[in-house]
Amino acid sequence: MTHVIAPALLRRPVRVLVIGCGGNGSAIAAGLPYLHQALLVQGHPGGLDVTLMDGDVISSTNCVRQPFSRHEIGLPKAVVLVSRINLFFGLRWQAAPEYFAETSQADGVDLVVGCVDSRAARQSIATWATDRRRQVHYWLDLGNNAESGQFVLGQPLNAVSRRKAGRLRTVAELFPEIVDASLDRGDGPSCSAAEALERQEPFVNSTLANHALALLARLFRHGAITYHGAFVNVGGSRVQPIAVDRLVWRQLRLRGKVIAAQRAA
Repeated sequence: MTHVIAPALLRRPVRVLVIGCGGNGSAIAAGLPYLHQALLVQGHPGGLDVTLMDGDVISSTNCVRQPFSRHEIGLPKAVVLVSRINLFFGLRWQAAPEYFAETSQADGVDLVVGCVDSRAARQSIATWATDRRRQVHYWLDLGNNAESGQFVLGQPLNAVSRRKAGRLRTVAELFPEIVDASLDRGDGPSCSAAEALERQEPFVNSTLANHALALLARLFRHGAITYHGAFVNVGGSRVQPIAVDRLVWRQLRLRGKVIAAQRAA
């Protein structure tokens, strides 16, 4: 199967909301200006209009594998990243230094990019994006562990996608356990740089983000895709795409049910 982009997104600026400016979010943010420029050169009327959202401030631990310096400790992540991007590229993108659950700035978004590190946060995005009144065209979710991760581009069931044939399934539909807040671990973020590196290899985020950005580039520049996500393993240098295929979606959901049953046993 082939998925064709929503035509409306090729006729006006695309409003993008990136939720989370940590490892994955900062890597996505670094690549979006290049996609924006590519779209403008190709004749897109406006490219991307991006808002970065995160209520966190920069800590010393963040300076190890995220693009922040010790001189920026204590400053809001979203503001620092947007300021750099705007200064370098001459853009007017926005920062929202707040948590997603507290915001009212999510209205009118075409593409939401979730770069969150908890199931509860994903559940909040899923609930918001699937509101019957919402008009979000796409939800791109990125998640990872120590040396691997996945990204999934989906079309939430809402006002603009409810009746579309061949609708891309979201990460919440393919992997229900990923939005089950009861499975979240309560150990919180790493408090030291050494512990952070033990939990995660240094280049997982950038590798995962680049693959996700390449998917967006193909969708917006060519207008169609045959895959809408992938599993990425940095430790083994492997990438397994998720095809736009109902059979694949069914197999992934069955796999999730098996895993859930095993956990419950």
